[in-house]
Amino acid sequence: MRAVAERTSERAAPYYRATGHEESVFLAAHSARLPVLLKGPTGCGKSRFVEAMAAKLDRDLVTVACNDETSAADLLGRWLVRGGDTVWQDGPVTRAVREGAILYLDEVAEAREDVIVVLHPLTDHRRALYVDRHAEELEAPPSFQLVASFNPGYRRGPKELKPSTRQRFVGIDFTYPEPPIEAEVVATEAQVELAVAKRLVVLARKIRALSELGLAETVSTRLLVGAARLIAGGIAPRVACAHAIVAPLTDDPEARGALQDLADLVF
Repeated sequence: MRAVAERTSERAAPYYRATGHEESVFLAAHSARLPVLLKGPTGCGKSRFVEAMAAKLDRDLVTVACNDETSAADLLGRWLVRGGDTVWQDGPVTRAVREGAILYLDEVAEAREDVIVVLHPLTDHRRALYVDRHAEELEAPPSFQLVASFNPGYRRGPKELKPSTRQRFVGIDFTYPEPPIEAEVVATEAQVELAVAKRLVVLARKIRALSELGLAETVSTRLLVGAARLIAGGIAPRVACAHAIVAPLTDDPEARGALQDLADLVF
């Protein structure tokens, strides 16, 4: 299967720090049986948010990491030959609908067009899934919820979600938290001193303000947590920033030098 799917059934709620009305909107959408679209940059907390909401609702979570080879067959299921028999194996979408789980399609805009077409009946009043290869129509139970995410700034052109698709969802916008909240998140996630987390956030804000470096992606909260964990493990802050922030962001020598200079100034 080209789609990477994983299932979470643990009930311990992961740490998530709300920054607005996202939790109440999600819970209301779930109650109203409405699909939800999470929009925001890489590493800003979208996936963690879904995990936290699934735990709060006490629902199984089926996550699919979409990519440009993800097809409808990958998600719906397929016939397999086992021994001398031909058996049907549900894909992650079919399994989530059948069991009333929360289905999270991460970076849904990366999936092929046939995937989007298959999802349409799940995002309107029908709340149905048509599994043509198995000659089956599934009606989603009340507990089922479709959640998708995408990064609007990552790609332009054919990989953007069509307006007709976006209008089927309740939209929740995500961005990087305000500095005090982001520092709290980094300190909590990495179990590092708050003073260190605050410096990492200062560095992040300086990098995010630099448009002239032409970075494909800017520094995310996820990268800050990674750097903080290295620091908590005894790595010098400048070295931690070099390996956990600068190196993942770019391979360009000039850009790397500029980013490392900023890290050296902050630390």
